[in-house]
Amino acid sequence: MSNPAASYVEETRFGFWFLQSHVWQQHVLRVAINDLRGLFAGPLPESPVLLDVGCGQGKSFGLLNDAFKPARIIGLDADPHSLDCSRAEAERLGLEVQLIASDCAAIDLPDASVDLLFCHQTFHHLVEQEQALAEFWRVLKPGGRLLFAESTQFYIDTWVIRWLFRHPMQVQKSAAGYLQMLRGQGFQFATQNVSYPYLWWSRAKDFGLLERWGLLKPKPVGQRDETLINVVAHKPLEATPL
Repeated sequence: MSNPAASYVEETRFGFWFLQSHVWQQHVLRVAINDLRGLFAGPLPESPVLLDVGCGQGKSFGLLNDAFKPARIIGLDADPHSLDCSRAEAERLGLEVQLIASDCAAIDLPDASVDLLFCHQTFHHLVEQEQALAEFWRVLKPGGRLLFAESTQFYIDTWVIRWLFRHPMQVQKSAAGYLQMLRGQGFQFATQNVSYPYLWWSRAKDFGLLERWGLLKPKPVGQRDETLINVVAHKPLEATPL
């Protein structure tokens, strides 16, 4: 059972198992990181300090290292068991990763200390989303980027997800709602920094089978309920730590 006083909702046993599966690594994590990398405007930062919030079992570390060549990786999670798994994964990969037991709403890092902040499928677990986003802003350097990849309420609020996983339903948002929240915090991004993946696993009603069988015509962006939102947003250079 999750702690009602906690600022995040813990994974179910199935969820914890799923986060170490081949499907998670290859069809969720890898796809999201590749997409986020393509949403950058201009060159990638050289030798960045990269913070992975909600790093879970560390399955993102190798993919992030390959995609962004960070000088330093920091993994943050509030779950001690997940951090133990992350430590083992970093050792298996031969990567030096600083691991922090910390809540996203109170990140134990100095102001303006991070170049890239990777938040993948973590935000919809957080109860205190506004506080967490303010912390992301605080720890990012001016000019730093937030790599934000989330499932929307139209995916989270489906029978299969409600059955297999656990989330704070009162804070789930649409793609437009997440974009509005990011802008409200001060993050900036353009149309080319945003994507709306419509992946098979995010379409819990039929997993896209009707379209693949030719029984349903695909709906374009703007005419469907988006199930996923990926954004590369930046903290303006003139911004100062809050």
